[in-house]
Amino acid sequence: MFFDDRLATVLRQRASGERGLRTQYRQLLDLLGKDRVHRGGPQHQSLVAAAWLRMDALAEAIPAAERAGMIREAGWRFRSPDLAAHLADQEPDVAIAALSRADLTAEDWTALIPRLPVRARGFLRLRRDLPVDVEALLAQLGVHDRALPSPEGRNAEAMPEATIPVAPPHAAPQAPPPPAPRPRRRDPAPAPVTRPDRDETGRSEISALVERIAQFRRERSKSAGETDLSPRLPLGELVELPERPVTGFAFTADAAGRIEWATPEVAAMVIGTRLVSPQPADAAPGDSIGRAFARRQPITGAPFVLSGAPAIAGEWTLDAQPGFSLEGHFTGYVGRFRRALADPAQSQAPEAREADRIRQLLHELRTPVTAVQGYAEVIQQQLFGPAPHEYRALAAAIAADAAHILAGFEELDRLARLETGALGIAPGEADLATLVLRMLGQIAPVLETRGAGIALDTAAQTSLLVPCDAEDAEAMLWRLLASIGAACGEGERLTAELAPVIGQGQALARLSCTLPAELARAEDLFAATVRPADGMINTGLFGAGFALRLARAEVRAAGGALVREGNAVVLTLPLLTGSDTLPSPAVGGAAAHAP
Repeated sequence: MFFDDRLATVLRQRASGERGLRTQYRQLLDLLGKDRVHRGGPQHQSLVAAAWLRMDALAEAIPAAERAGMIREAGWRFRSPDLAAHLADQEPDVAIAALSRADLTAEDWTALIPRLPVRARGFLRLRRDLPVDVEALLAQLGVHDRALPSPEGRNAEAMPEATIPVAPPHAAPQAPPPPAPRPRRRDPAPAPVTRPDRDETGRSEISALVERIAQFRRERSKSAGETDLSPRLPLGELVELPERPVTGFAFTADAAGRIEWATPEVAAMVIGTRLVSPQPADAAPGDSIGRAFARRQPITGAPFVLSGAPAIAGEWTLDAQPGFSLEGHFTGYVGRFRRALADPAQSQAPEAREADRIRQLLHELRTPVTAVQGYAEVIQQQLFGPAPHEYRALAAAIAADAAHILAGFEELDRLARLETGALGIAPGEADLATLVLRMLGQIAPVLETRGAGIALDTAAQTSLLVPCDAEDAEAMLWRLLASIGAACGEGERLTAELAPVIGQGQALARLSCTLPAELARAEDLFAATVRPADGMINTGLFGAGFALRLARAEVRAAGGALVREGNAVVLTLPLLTGSDTLPSPAVGGAAAHAP
């Protein structure tokens, strides 16, 4: 599944009545509470922004007590720091419920707490399951328990009971008793009460375990050479974080050619920079930017040198479009700086030039498709007024087609970046055996209707851990297996084998599968034009050949290979397990042969 339209589906619904408003609010809580929903491209982020606006509109119609009750519902927690920050700024009941239900990592808490209102920070002291680092950060910020201290904790010696005489009611005044001799005799302090579930420091076993885990993570981070990210007060002892290389940023310039806005991470370094010389006579003869600026023409691929901070200093390539007001007056430029390639040979490579052209073309195509999708959703949701049902149905179909096209554009852009090395696979840990079994189980019901199938030969309870992100591994496996399954003909039975192997001195996971006849006839498997007979198995917008080529690029970025061997396709990925744990050739049988 390449396009998650659950959020768009919820936003397309017009909630009417109290029950509908509460149902939609619960749905938005569930979707925005997932950390994964905040990832994605610009189109997805605009959808998330619309969801925040819809949630605020629903909050005005639903009382705070009812919203807090929805958040406190048993068995529900959320892992999104953005949702926690959004709810913490609302009514006290809602803020308390949200901060008590948030299930965040220590890193997310550390980044979130400084953004919270001061009132909301105090609510966190009601929780007793926060990591030790988070409790230390709250203490540094001056957030303490708001409960009154118990009477037993007061100093009994400072005000002993014997020093305060208590006279009965209506009694005659009496002379004060003589002062007690000094030094007074102190009673021995009572022995501390020990509890079996607490250690010698007074912390519970759970708190001690959490502290040991946090200490282990800190030591592991330091041993790995990572930067110390522990919270500190701004007293001149902050550890300087390494500057990330800036590869591109957007900007706007005024009518005089001066940058007046830029991407926040570089804004302070580039705002005020002039794109052209203030005096036209100072412009060089080969100044393409100055010539285009004078003629109010687009600037495409113009070289530009920025000076200043190390993060932005150096050679850049400038692309910009002129802007005009409604009256036709020139208002400046809107564009983007991108780093010039350091290696001239690489910049002249045909693959790099082709990939760059594809990415520019996709950028130009996304704008009209996104506009069409937006207008279709406006009609379908009747945002500007009622529309006939026929128009709404047609608009919904157009919006779905536009989303399908945008998903295809994302695949093209991903392939271009993978093949040129501009994009890699995120590190992580994924169980290849579990993913393959699950995906074949999803494909099996569709193939059974054709009398076809894919039989997997693998050892029971096999666990093959590969060093790549689980979502990326799932995507590349789906492209491979879905392309094979969609091309299966009537009654066609295929065999697949999954096993650990040793190849070139390292442990590998090897997945081989026979090709269906329609794919086996293709001279170039990764350029095949085979398309599924029905749409029950989604292989993408461009067919099996493109899906396999994209899967090959993803596998290569993960350090593996996807090749054709006769009438079979073979995928290999490095294992996290060492080669000494694999069976020997004499014992392992099929699991011991190299790819």
